[in-house]
Amino acid sequence: MSIQATQIRKTFGAFTALQNVDLHVPRGKLVALLGPSGSGKTTLLRIIAGLEQADPGSGQILFHGEDVTNVPAGKRKVGFVFQHYALFRHMTVSQNIAFGLNVRPRRDRPSSEKIQERVKELLNLVQLDGLGSRYPTQLSGGQRQRVALARALAVEPRVLLLDEPFGALDAKVRKELRRWLRQFHDQVHLTTVFVTHDQEEALEIADEVVIMNNARVEQVGSPQEVYDRPVSPFVYQFLGNVNVLRAQALAEAGAHQARATTLQADGHVYVRPHDIEVLRYVPGMTGIPAVLRYVHAAGALARLTLEQTRNQELVEVEISRSELVKLGLKVGDHASLRLRQAHSFDEDYTI
Repeated sequence: MSIQATQIRKTFGAFTALQNVDLHVPRGKLVALLGPSGSGKTTLLRIIAGLEQADPGSGQILFHGEDVTNVPAGKRKVGFVFQHYALFRHMTVSQNIAFGLNVRPRRDRPSSEKIQERVKELLNLVQLDGLGSRYPTQLSGGQRQRVALARALAVEPRVLLLDEPFGALDAKVRKELRRWLRQFHDQVHLTTVFVTHDQEEALEIADEVVIMNNARVEQVGSPQEVYDRPVSPFVYQFLGNVNVLRAQALAEAGAHQARATTLQADGHVYVRPHDIEVLRYVPGMTGIPAVLRYVHAAGALARLTLEQTRNQELVEVEISRSELVKLGLKVGDHASLRLRQAHSFDEDYTI
């Protein structure tokens, strides 16, 4: 079931939440709506679900070519998972999962036996076998989120929508659950859209990433496309750490390599910390002259902060710990920096 949203506009008083947004979600894909708070991603998700309405006369929502713009949320057959689970505390896990089926009109409601069978299937699918008789307060955060997912799937939705599904969980559980969600999606192949502001999360599990900013779609592409070929400084800076360096200073230092994009003398260059080479300083060598100010070597990578000697601006670099040992640099030592890969843009702005 594909999803098509065209020219969606939504305002709340004087505030514009969505400005003529287009979105296409191919059938069976897992798509992330990624952006900072206030970018419009949750509003767009709620309009797709029918929980919000776009401005009058604004655009369309299509499910596999069928216009559902004016169809009530309860009739769109959408599974919606909220950030804070929204489970019924007085109901058991099984009762929570069965809720959407039990409240159907009598003519559409499955028999009690079929509902129980469906609940059992879903408990197995979300790896919660044997926990059906527990209450939400007796579960961990990750387990509660899987119950919420099972409840959304119980009604056999045409599409699945998740609003910051891992936002209320601690870092370790979030990593475990998002890997599980990717594997789960590969099993069920249900068209899924999830909202997140976590770049790592979106890049790790989504088939396609839709990056939003200031009520508009900034870029759409696969995780590798948006990371390797950002279309704007905003996308470049939003997707992970980046250094913003003055182009003129780099030109003077002879630090820009031929395979990097063309520099504008009055512009800036955007470069990832892992795309910078660190060398021990030797008088007369090309590169950005700098002084090592800080070293953080806990973990797989060493993170260095260096101060450019020409303009005192700081540069962050990531190298392997073995490379750091080989360099033999300590705080206060002079070094030379070279850019392996960088980007510049015609229009210069930052977040």
